[in-house]
Amino acid sequence: MKRRIIHIDQEKCNGCGACANACHEGAIGMVEGKAKLLSDAYCDGLGDCLPACPAGAITFTEREALAYDEAAVAANRERRAGGTAGRENAGGTAPASRHAAPQAGGCPGRQIRTMTHRAAEVPAGNPPAADGPASALGQWPCQIRLVPADAPYFDGAELLIAADCTAYAYAAMHRDVMRGKITLIGCPKLDDADYREKLTAILSQNDIRSLTVARMEVPCCGGLEYAAREALRASGKRIPWLVLTVTVDGTLRD
Repeated sequence: MKRRIIHIDQEKCNGCGACANACHEGAIGMVEGKAKLLSDAYCDGLGDCLPACPAGAITFTEREALAYDEAAVAANRERRAGGTAGRENAGGTAPASRHAAPQAGGCPGRQIRTMTHRAAEVPAGNPPAADGPASALGQWPCQIRLVPADAPYFDGAELLIAADCTAYAYAAMHRDVMRGKITLIGCPKLDDADYREKLTAILSQNDIRSLTVARMEVPCCGGLEYAAREALRASGKRIPWLVLTVTVDGTLRD
């Protein structure tokens, strides 16, 4: 039958694995460092993978293809959940279950991790340049575009959405702002991205306890605050909300 189905441009694919994580049906796997459509029967043609691809490597095409097969999708999920994906899924695909870690074969920068740092006394003022306090970053990845919306560390989290430059402009960012929070970073100007959809998904799908936005005082940083506000509105949730502003000379204000 002729139907709409995805096409992955191998020249454009950078092997990040974002599409595999986004595909709920497990239709995409990472094979030899590139995203591959594993079976026509696994692809429902809805295109959840398209907006996830940062390289623009995925498009729709109309061609002769096997019909979408829900039973085959379910069987594929069961095989992968049991660790028997084998040859068909040699490079690994997105996890079938919510809150599962990505399988091997995707971009290492997207692999979910949580960290526990050593406790450290932090003196007032700027932290020492060497042998100073530990990082307060508690999870990986931290870039908004890379983080999975269903990462396990979001449940019950105090969420911080921070502009990239804040950590450089404000010396005590880890001590005063990041500690105890799950931190996401981004730059609406340089990323050329609309974060609203991803942030809405994170807020909607998880039990977020509070939301803090740390932005620079410059106008272009307003896009980050706007995206967070719109995402919170779209999620329909009522949670504590705070905006912190860092000046270009390193002062923190709310």
